[in-house]
Amino acid sequence: MTTTDPFPVTGAWMPGDPAGQRQFFTFAIDRRFALDSGATLADVTIAYETWGTLDAAGANAVLLCHAWTGDSHAAGPAGRGHGDAGWWNSMVGPGLPIDTDRYFVVCANVLGGCQGSTGPASLCRDDGMPYGSRFPVVTIRDMVRAQARLGEHLGVARWMSVIGGSMGGMQALEWAVMYPRRVRSVVPIATCMQATAQQIAWGGIGRQAIRLDPKWRGGDYYEAEPGDGPGVGLSIARQIAQVTFRSDNVLTDRFGRDFSGRPEVGDILGMWQQYEVERYLEHHGTKIVRRFDANSYLAIGKAMDLHDVARGRGSLEQAMARVRMPTMTVGIWSDMLYPVYQQQQIHDAVKRNGVPSEYHEINSPHGHDAFLINGDQIAEPLDRFLGNISKSVL
Repeated sequence: MTTTDPFPVTGAWMPGDPAGQRQFFTFAIDRRFALDSGATLADVTIAYETWGTLDAAGANAVLLCHAWTGDSHAAGPAGRGHGDAGWWNSMVGPGLPIDTDRYFVVCANVLGGCQGSTGPASLCRDDGMPYGSRFPVVTIRDMVRAQARLGEHLGVARWMSVIGGSMGGMQALEWAVMYPRRVRSVVPIATCMQATAQQIAWGGIGRQAIRLDPKWRGGDYYEAEPGDGPGVGLSIARQIAQVTFRSDNVLTDRFGRDFSGRPEVGDILGMWQQYEVERYLEHHGTKIVRRFDANSYLAIGKAMDLHDVARGRGSLEQAMARVRMPTMTVGIWSDMLYPVYQQQQIHDAVKRNGVPSEYHEINSPHGHDAFLINGDQIAEPLDRFLGNISKSVL
């Protein structure tokens, strides 16, 4: 893998960097925050952004939960503090399905993340050094507990809706199971009730790519010089994941068997002559290294693999019996990472509770990322769903 500039040691947002639209909430100052693993954290900071205004009754709040390498910047332009435009710009804003003229919208960077919330790159209170290898394993439930503390800080007693795709959908489901009285509705998109063996397998391969990069240094690499961090391992891990985010049809239609550049006939049989699809994957690998942190990639990916709403709750049926609020579940017909049967299972489980449940399917060849690309296909049902929930609380 070649690059004209050395990879940064970490792409994490750090104090002193431009904040952009981020706001910050810190808790666990006097009393430590307990995690599922049994470990505890002090001085936990959650970076978040808001749009719209909380109404006098506190009844119009919508929580957006981001996916694996997302952050709090769900809507808005790129600029100082935000290298990319909002990850759901097509869905969040005035007059859009998640209408910021009507709803108070919140999106927080997850615990374990690297874009302002406490994660492995953050400084530990005990010695002022990055956590690195000392950062504990976190779960989706830990992320949700931190979001619950943020909700209390913002004056939100009950979310009108919790919405998320992929890992964000896992958070939405845990909100419904953990805090059924604090959520009026949930919208899980392209997600599952528990990670399958194949999903864990993909995540495990990516973790090995980072672990085997000698520049990862067991997770303690933050003092290294630019170009001497685990950029190669993180890039390869992202390339592996990127294959699962797209469908075979889309990759074939876009790249086929084309070679990069204009190779001579004899060069076609060279070992390292690249196909265009390989260059595409390298582009995404390089991009993630410049905006993310390898340890956060590991921590969040592990949380996704640990996701299981049944853990410690007897069974899936017992866990999902706690979901007593209207639910709109969305699948993507071409999703190879979270196949549609998993979203249909969510829909069926909620229906068995005797509460309103809708299932919608995005008809797109783009695979797992279609919820970010083809949001227009769920715009109308989501607008209607949220409108109905809003009316029910007036």
